[in-house]
Amino acid sequence: MAIRMPRIIKKSSTAGDVPKGHFVVYVGEKQKKRFAIPISFLSQPLFRDLLSQAEEEFGFDHPMGGVTIPCSEDFFVDLTSCLRK
Repeated sequence: MAIRMPRIIKKSSTAGDVPKGHFVVYVGEKQKKRFAIPISFLSQPLFRDLLSQAEEEFGFDHPMGGVTIPCSEDFFVDLTSCLRK
């Protein structure tokens, strides 16, 4: 019997605290915050659009060392909340 864990988006502070099956993105306009995102979001068209915007703005040279998403934290949290449903 498997226990189903809900998908959560959480602020992640260090490289060692990224749960299995997640990856890190940096979000924010002025101050970037670090979030651990489920890998399953990569299959979602809305999230892929956000990644395309990140590629257009930053290319593949991300100054934070991970993927930087060019949007407000509020927008990102709203979007990922929709993806969890």
